[in-house]
Amino acid sequence: MADDRTPDEDALDARIAAAKSASARASAADGRAEGRGWAVGIEFVGTVLVSALIGWLIDRYAGLGTAPWAMIVMLLLGFAAGTRRALQTSKQFDADPNS
Repeated sequence: MADDRTPDEDALDARIAAAKSASARASAADGRAEGRGWAVGIEFVGTVLVSALIGWLIDRYAGLGTAPWAMIVMLLLGFAAGTRRALQTSKQFDADPNS
């Protein structure tokens, strides 16, 4: 069995293999970026929801007569804290692209 391939076919096979390898690396990088995005989003939403829950609990059970103001204030504080935390996490991901 002789190898009837020409040098052009070998070069084509090498280029195809290189393209598949690059595609696999890009796919892995896209998956990491998507995971990072989800992490930032979930962290933001969680911060806002937990702070709103704390405000609601203050309004409901503290007996301070603040309803609904404690929940509104805590919701706004949670939004500010969530935004700050999301920015910090994004900066951390930008500083260390391999994490």
